[in-house]
Amino acid sequence: MKKILLFIGLLLPWFLGSVFAMNTSFYKEINLPSFAPAPTIFAIVWPILYILIACSSYLIFKEYGKKEKEYNQILFINYLFNQLYPLLFFQFQSLFFSFVDTVALFLSTLFLYYESKSLNKTSSKLLLPYLFWNFFALVLSVTIYFMNL
Repeated sequence: MKKILLFIGLLLPWFLGSVFAMNTSFYKEINLPSFAPAPTIFAIVWPILYILIACSSYLIFKEYGKKEKEYNQILFINYLFNQLYPLLFFQFQSLFFSFVDTVALFLSTLFLYYESKSLNKTSSKLLLPYLFWNFFALVLSVTIYFMNL
């Protein structure tokens, strides 16, 4: 039971930013590149990624507890940038600041991946889809920003 609660505790906070992403009308109104996914794709991909992030974190926390300060700091920073994006993009409709956040999110995901890799190889492998998706989001974000200047 304790393990299930730990996993749920690691998973649920990631869904918080989704509250701000409910309104997709802004996304549909701006100029988008041909490779921009439909809003329904985001609704499918992000929950899967959140589950993978929680699984990855679970492996680290199960093995090390809260002792890995550097990992915890990187995870928290990554979490903040992840949660900030829907607020910047959907609520404030700021293409520039959401682009800047995407850069920070990608970089923090790289750090999270490498820190996880040093602690648990399986944990880092679970983060690969998140890393690739954030790279795609970075390319999409910079393209959207310049298309809408």
